[in-house]
Amino acid sequence: MSELIIDNLAVEVGGKEILSDVSLSIRSGEVHAVMGPNGAGKSTLSNAIMGRAGYTVTSGSVTLDGIDLLALETFERAKAGLFYVMQAPTEVPGVRMADMLNASLVSAGTGITDMPAALAAEASSIGFDVALLDRSLNVDLSGGEKKRSETIQMSVLNPKIAIIDELDSGLDVDGLRTVAARVEKLTHDGLGVLVITHFPRLLAELSADKVHVLAQGRIMTTGGPELATELERTGYGAYAEAEPETKKRPEIDDPFFL
Repeated sequence: MSELIIDNLAVEVGGKEILSDVSLSIRSGEVHAVMGPNGAGKSTLSNAIMGRAGYTVTSGSVTLDGIDLLALETFERAKAGLFYVMQAPTEVPGVRMADMLNASLVSAGTGITDMPAALAAEASSIGFDVALLDRSLNVDLSGGEKKRSETIQMSVLNPKIAIIDELDSGLDVDGLRTVAARVEKLTHDGLGVLVITHFPRLLAELSADKVHVLAQGRIMTTGGPELATELERTGYGAYAEAEPETKKRPEIDDPFFL
């Protein structure tokens, strides 16, 4: 059982505070959805967890199975068990997917005997043209093809926790259903998922255990899948000026109150 713990995380970008006291934890097999308006800090959260340059953590901690991720370089965080599906996956000219995955697995001390067969099987399962596997990584692919490409990589690398930024971006309805179903199957095998999305329709395909509303750089409220349905109906207006939910200390002193 693995667990990613984000505790009171505060992040600045360009000297401006974007996130403040963000706390949540994801365990193996769980799906946590982070939703919120544009500019709320959702992508900042994923970039800070992965250690992208320009995102400065000013307080708080991020650990994976007790490992201090903030003390590691980005590639070391990946070796520790993180995988990041970016909103706009990077193109890597001159490097094939198989070469990148082989190098990643060797670096982590593992490997796959028949990488071409593994990639072909994954590609076929999610409607990715196997001929594209011989191209440079993500080069000249459509938005939907890039998301399928990232899903193949995630399946082969078998990380502990995946951070997925807008899986639905670039995918049509059928593509979203296919890719989300593959991610859902990976959670049954123990993958923990933090998925960032604007659209509740994704969660109709990828079942969320918890939904967090991120607004004004903070987690304003947390609920079950029904919260996503409510947001589709009401929008984020209620969180524009609201304060985050907090537990009220009982009038009678309770030593077990957290």
